[in-house]
Amino acid sequence: MAPPTPLLAVRGSEGLYMVNGPPSFTESTAFQRDSGKNCKAVAFSKDGSLFAWCNGQKVNVVNVTRAELLHSFDLPKTVCLEFSPKNNVLATWQAYTTAKDGTAGVPNLQLYDLRTGKCLKSFIQKKMQNWCPCWADDESICARNVNNEVHFFENNNFNTIANKLHLQKVSDFVLSPGAQPTKVAVYVPGSKGAPSFVRLYQYPNFGGPQSALANKSFFKADKVTMLWNKKATAVLVVASTEVDKSGASYYGEQTLHYVAASGESAVVQLPKGGPIYDVAWSPNSVEFCAVYGFMPAKATVFNLKCDPVFDFGTGPRNAAYYSPHGHILVLAGFGNLRGQMEVWDVRSYKLISRPVASDSTFLAWCPDGEHIVTATCAPRLRVGNGYKVWHYTGSLLHCHQVPPDQEMWQVSWQPFLDGVFPERAVRYQAVPGEVPGAEPRPAQAYRPPALRNRPTTSSKLHEDEPPQNMKPQLGGGDKPLSKTALKNQRKHEAKKAAKQVLEKPLFQG
Repeated sequence: MAPPTPLLAVRGSEGLYMVNGPPSFTESTAFQRDSGKNCKAVAFSKDGSLFAWCNGQKVNVVNVTRAELLHSFDLPKTVCLEFSPKNNVLATWQAYTTAKDGTAGVPNLQLYDLRTGKCLKSFIQKKMQNWCPCWADDESICARNVNNEVHFFENNNFNTIANKLHLQKVSDFVLSPGAQPTKVAVYVPGSKGAPSFVRLYQYPNFGGPQSALANKSFFKADKVTMLWNKKATAVLVVASTEVDKSGASYYGEQTLHYVAASGESAVVQLPKGGPIYDVAWSPNSVEFCAVYGFMPAKATVFNLKCDPVFDFGTGPRNAAYYSPHGHILVLAGFGNLRGQMEVWDVRSYKLISRPVASDSTFLAWCPDGEHIVTATCAPRLRVGNGYKVWHYTGSLLHCHQVPPDQEMWQVSWQPFLDGVFPERAVRYQAVPGEVPGAEPRPAQAYRPPALRNRPTTSSKLHEDEPPQNMKPQLGGGDKPLSKTALKNQRKHEAKKAAKQVLEKPLFQG
């Protein structure tokens, strides 16, 4: 049986509708367009079978595969929606408001049973940040951060707190993905000269620091981002300060830490100073990619020992996206960069294509591991809104521009569970594109009038570094190469890789 075709949900001032994925790109009849101009929130379930949205009047839930309306809830001010992993519960959040006399407002976080349509529980949740309860993948555990504690519920019984994790001031936590037993990563910010720390626990063993699986403390952290790998063996922690006291960076200061569930921890040594723009785990859970350093930024793949495996050199990039199967990596420069992308085969570390998606604010891989959507969305950019669907070989397959007087706010692929789409061998030859001449040529650098008729001399503000393989290569007789030989070999590989990148034509269509 052929794999299904993922849908693409599009939300904007034209309403909410769904488009069939490649190759047809026609509007889907499985979802009836909602033409209201006030659609605030949408969400797919983890397996893609259910879809919920708030149109400013009601929250509706449909079964996408059967094109059937399941529930309609009278929650006109909902701005956040999320399904539990096994589709048993729908969480909704409305902005918290107090009464005019200052008395406490009504509960604004609702949890609905999707089988019966009844409200299981209501909570007061003042902040939008981390509003949604977190479930283990099998829904045996659900957790919320309440007054510097993490409260745990079991089997979707929200009337009884089954367990509590209480530390000085837990400000954030993340549950591990995958099978039981569930692990919990918690972050406690530093105060009064004490360092911040991240601690890993295995549910329900919360009996003090001795029961922790791992502990990593650090200074210079106003906030952290914690990322579990898919196999729940390690967490990457990006620690950020709001202000760089040295004055070197507008973005504040960031450090990257590695914490393993086995107890090991390390600071990931990044060879170039400057901001950390993005960090992404490979789906294989044994490698991760960091994009960092003052522009042009470096991108490097590290292993679980935090040793560099491959260095992509420098370029105009601030984001990294692994394909669902983990065999392709897109490095991209969006936002205040021009939208240049590099698509890499990360099994052999070869460059596949270099498409350009100008003015993009968003990128997402299709669950099939073959296609990518890029989009220009409001409010980040209010002009030129629309989306493009690409094949990873660089071909532009579909382009949709929103009329100038309209806005597009969001696009999202219908998700699918792992294993629905088989991994296919990487192709280097571009597939036929449907949209020729899709991208304008990059703007030429400004030249003063006196120099315009003279030969161009190459002058750069900085020298770009070429990609290089960081794995130590073994010489004849399996003896490790000497330091000098290794250095010469790396130079040779860097020249070869640079030549390969230069010979690769910049994709324009």
